[in-house]
Amino acid sequence: MTQNPARRAALLDGAIEVLAREGARGLTQRAVDKEVRVPVGTTSNYFRNRDDLLVQAGARVYERLRPAEDTLAALFDQARDAASYATMLRDSVGRVAAFGSGYLAMLELRLEATRRPELRTLLTERVRADIDENITRHEAAGLPGGATAVALMYLAMNWLIVEQLTLPDVFTDAEREDLVTQAVERILTPFPTATP
Repeated sequence: MTQNPARRAALLDGAIEVLAREGARGLTQRAVDKEVRVPVGTTSNYFRNRDDLLVQAGARVYERLRPAEDTLAALFDQARDAASYATMLRDSVGRVAAFGSGYLAMLELRLEATRRPELRTLLTERVRADIDENITRHEAAGLPGGATAVALMYLAMNWLIVEQLTLPDVFTDAEREDLVTQAVERILTPFPTATP
């Protein structure tokens, strides 16, 4: 059967929404059919089983969250001091939080990965590749801190996003912004003094 790439993407986007709203247990092919408003059985024509749907939904979240290559390059080119690096991280946190259902779906997938080796492998490889890429870009830009600092920033920003999406009233917007600034200043030191 010939598959329509646009429909496949729509089905995966529907799976992301179901995961975010209903959790991994709520993700069924029929639930995706209903979410996307397609005839019953459509999702099963595109994904051989639920495991395949979970794995492909995980890949789709990353596809949607990843900025374009030129955007990534520009972000790192602009991060030359603590203030601009903090701005880059705030933008990143904002971009991820704007696709809240995707991030919540990813949290569900991470939990499900503890029980599904294929999904665990996919997520482990993807997250490790992202961290390695961030380390490479960070070092190529000549930014302070090295690999450990990048890993610490990754962990800090991810948990900040979790708080923002799951318990949004724990921190105000101003507190979240200050936390990013403080994380940069404490983890990525010494930054060169900004030049006017």
